Amino acid sequence: MAAEHVEQYANPSEYIGHHLTFATKQVGDSDFWTLNIDTVSVSLVLGIIGLAFFRWAAKRMTMGVPGKTQAFVEWFFDFITDQVRGIYHGNPHKFVAPLAFTVMVWVILLNSMDFLPADLVALATSAMGFHHGFRVVPTADVNTTFALALSVWVMMIGSALMAKGVGGFIHELFCAPFGSNPVLWPLNFLFNLIEYVSKPLSHSLRLFGNMYAGEVIFLLLWVLAAVGVGWAAFSIALAWVWAMFHILIVLLQAYIFMMLTIVYVQMGQESH
Repeated sequence: MAAEHVEQYANPSEYIGHHLTFATKQVGDSDFWTLNIDTVSVSLVLGIIGLAFFRWAAKRMTMGVPGKTQAFVEWFFDFITDQVRGIYHGNPHKFVAPLAFTVMVWVILLNSMDFLPADLVALATSAMGFHHGFRVVPTADVNTTFALALSVWVMMIGSALMAKGVGGFIHELFCAPFGSNPVLWPLNFLFNLIEYVSKPLSHSLRLFGNMYAGEVIFLLLWVLAAVGVGWAAFSIALAWVWAMFHILIVLLQAYIFMMLTIVYVQMGQESH
């Protein structure tokens, strides 16, 4: 099916470009604001699925011998709570552990959409009226990863304000790490500004880069399958190998994103 779908396009670049095209909708009369319908809709659906699953699991929980679902959910939450305890110095159950749990689950779900065959997705979305492209991997959209990273960044700032107060936060912004001499205020502010700007950049681009690269590699393998019968068999074998390796990438990137979330919230409360 992949080979037949590739042959519909003039060249491999057109095939790959079609699958990397967003389903967009212009908001208002200006070209400035464009909504990626595929990213938003898939993210919302996966968020609802995640909430529904854990609500269903919570309603089935018993005080006796746990079933497989309950045992998995309890193990997963305990695993994340242990990671939080190793980094966060406050009460993990109050806010940070549920935040880390939500981030981990949602990012895993978003990343896992990369395992859906691109051509089957294209056929399904074309039948729904999206003929010019529809991307189902929200974390391969830099808007998604930036939105997630900026949300964490806002929580980090809020955590810092709650721990230090407005005055303490501003004082640290201009007086750390080089000292409180007024001559050093510009240097301190520039240093802290770079630190605050770099956090959401690195947090978002790491996840985006890995998922975008994974999406492109899958598409290249489907292009290779269209070369000939022998190449198709080779491509399918490579696709299976890459899919197995990609499972690790999907989970590892979600774990790294979750761990950096905990680290940033904790860093917001620490004094320099």
